[in-house]
Amino acid sequence: MGWMAGDCREDVIVQSGGDAMTTEMQEIAITEDKPLLTGQADAKDAELAARILLDQGQEHSIETPHGVVHATLHGAGATRRPAILTVHDVGQDSKSCFSTLFKFEEMQEIVKNFTLIHIDTPGQEEGAAAYPAGYQYPSMETIAEMIPTVLQFFNIRTVIGVGVGAGAYILSKFTLANPDSVEGLVLINIDIQARGWIDWAAQKLSSVTSSLTEQILTHLFSQEEMSANTDLVQSHRDRISKASNLVNIELLWKNYNSRRDLNIDRNSTFKCPVMLVVGDQAPYEDAAVECNSKMDPTTTSFLKMADAGGQPQLTQPAKLTEAFKYFIQGMGYMASSCMTRLSRSRTTSLSSSYSMDGSRSRSRTLSQGSQGGQMPPSPSQTMEVSC
Repeated sequence: MGWMAGDCREDVIVQSGGDAMTTEMQEIAITEDKPLLTGQADAKDAELAARILLDQGQEHSIETPHGVVHATLHGAGATRRPAILTVHDVGQDSKSCFSTLFKFEEMQEIVKNFTLIHIDTPGQEEGAAAYPAGYQYPSMETIAEMIPTVLQFFNIRTVIGVGVGAGAYILSKFTLANPDSVEGLVLINIDIQARGWIDWAAQKLSSVTSSLTEQILTHLFSQEEMSANTDLVQSHRDRISKASNLVNIELLWKNYNSRRDLNIDRNSTFKCPVMLVVGDQAPYEDAAVECNSKMDPTTTSFLKMADAGGQPQLTQPAKLTEAFKYFIQGMGYMASSCMTRLSRSRTTSLSSSYSMDGSRSRSRTLSQGSQGGQMPPSPSQTMEVSC
C-alpha cells in the first residue's frame, strides 16, 4: 500500500483503497457543481483540492539503460519550478525514509507548490521481488546514472535533491555529473569518503559478529537510540528482518560500503546551494563535519540537530521542515509571505540561532571570521546551527 492516500501502481487496476478514492473524486465533482465560494471558504476548498491532487501519487517502474528503477510522482509533473527529488538510505525505502517528513503538516506548504518525486533504489521498494543468486547489483555510480532517465520520463528539467545516507551519496554523484540539472541539495548523513582500511576491517568483523539487520541499524541510528531500543529502532528492526527482499537490501549495503571517494574540495565541489544536515551524536556526525569543511563556504549551510538521533527527518520533522523552508526561500522559490503562523512565531528564535555574532555556542567547523548581525539561513553563507 502507498504511503500517501490514493497511491497506485501503474500496473495495478484495482486496489483496496479504490472506494475511498472514488468517494474523494465524487466529493470534488459535487463541489464543482456548486456556485463558486468566495473568501476564506473558497481558499479552503482550493487547498483541499490541491491536497487531494498531491496525495494521488503515481508509482512507475522505469526502464533505464542500467535496469529498472521504481519512482513515485506526486504533483503535476513538468512545471517551471524544479521538482523535489528524494533518494532514501540503506535499509529503507522512500516511504519509510520520507513519509514522516513529507506528510508533516507544515511541509504541505512546500510540497503543494512543487512536483515531488521519490526514487527507490533498485529492488528496495516495498514488495520488491528478491534478486536471484549471483545478481550483479548496480554500483552507487550506476544508480546515479539512472536518474537522468527518470527525470526525462517525467519531463523534469531541474530538481532540488533531498537524500539520506546512501541516497545523499547517490544524489551527490548525480549532481557532480549533471550540475545543470540540480538547483539545490539537502544532504542528510552524508559521507563523501570511501571506507578506509580501518573501517573496512571493522565492517568485516561486524559482519561476523552481528546480523545484517543489526549492522544496518547501527548505520541508521545513534548508539543512544540503539541502547534505548526506541520505537523507531524497533520498527526498523522488524521491517528489515522480515523483509521479503532482504537479499536486495544486503546487495545495496555491500555496494554502499564499497563506495568511492567523491573527491570534493573547495576548488571542486557542487555548483548549487547545499544544506548539510546531521543529528547530534549521529553515526555520521564526524563525516558530515568533514564534508562541510570541504564545501564552498559561500553556498553551504550546516544544520546539526540536537535530540535528532540518526534520522532527523523522522525524529525532528518540524525543525527540518522549517530549515528546508528557509533553504527554499533562499533559492527564491518561496516568498516569506507563504510562511505559516507557526513559522512566523518562531522566526525570532531561529534568526537568533542562525546569528553569526558568536553569542551562541558554535562547533569546531564554524568559521571564526564570521561576524555580524542576525540573519536567516540562506545559500549565501556558511554556518553551523545547533537546534
